[in-house]
Amino acid sequence: MPAVAAPTRLLEMFGTMSLIRRFEEAAERQYKAARIGGYCHLSSGQEAVTVGSVEALEDEDLLVTGYRCHGFALARGTSPEAVMAELFGRRDGCAHGRGGSMHLLDVGRGYYGGWGIVAGQLPIATGMALSLVRRGREQAVLCELGDGAINMGAWHESLNLAAVWGLPVVFLVVNNRYGMGTAVDRASAEPDLFKRASAYRIKGERVDGDDLGAVIEVAGGLLAEARAERRPAVLEAVTYRFRGHSVADAGLAYRSREEIEERKKLDPLQRTRDLLLTRGAAEADIEAAEQQAADAVARAVEFAESNPAPQLDRLAAGVYAPGSDAQFARMLPGSPQGERELVFAGGLGQ
Repeated sequence: MPAVAAPTRLLEMFGTMSLIRRFEEAAERQYKAARIGGYCHLSSGQEAVTVGSVEALEDEDLLVTGYRCHGFALARGTSPEAVMAELFGRRDGCAHGRGGSMHLLDVGRGYYGGWGIVAGQLPIATGMALSLVRRGREQAVLCELGDGAINMGAWHESLNLAAVWGLPVVFLVVNNRYGMGTAVDRASAEPDLFKRASAYRIKGERVDGDDLGAVIEVAGGLLAEARAERRPAVLEAVTYRFRGHSVADAGLAYRSREEIEERKKLDPLQRTRDLLLTRGAAEADIEAAEQQAADAVARAVEFAESNPAPQLDRLAAGVYAPGSDAQFARMLPGSPQGERELVFAGGLGQ
């Protein structure tokens, strides 16, 4: 752990990691109880990557992620209540109930969303970095993606433009060993994913994604270079997800229980807990942080259950920018029945 992480700050980060773990466990229970719809991708086992990379960000930096995004929203400071309410599709969710699990965001904290299309966030992040350059801002963009996204065309296009234009963006590849159910070495001719950066003549580094301190240190260095020198980079953080690709995936068709149990010996929460003890933290303080995380998640579930659903006539708000009626007017006749109002059958939301 680098010297920047004082024991008190390390305990706070451990609390955030515990919050993410407890939150994901609760999300799985609520999904199986049919209170959460759509897809739901959990990040249990990836807490050090999530918290460490967000810790390396400055307040003015921008964050864009893929759809395994609950932990990133929480680490960036979005309240557990707002995140859980969004999963429930409720009015006071962080996207007002319109986005759900895969599309969290908190623009006020510089978090520009989870994106549901695989690799769809890379061009967005690249464009955001270009905007920073054009406005003369000394800020950086952190763009998180999974190992499964690196074989998409958007990866090549985005890294090429970032290199050609000298953009302040760090592409964080969270390599949890499996793209859905396919192992990285079966899908990638070059399984050392950080080496792909060399094709674009930008820096590529690999870090132990279960080591909180190492993630902060390496991510912090790359982000500092991005801000000050407009240097894009690739950071591969090697970690492991304990659960399946989504809640609908048991995660056992393509790996064994023995493999999962072996990897759990490297649990980032336990590693950070052990580090706290070696740094002189009291066991009572560690347990208090864990209890606070559990209590916060319980309150978040209670809040989401009682929060009202969005108004039906507001669900499509924001689809088109104000003043764009004329631009889209010619498209109205193309709708199947010429609809002009958002209507739900079957009493939805009543």
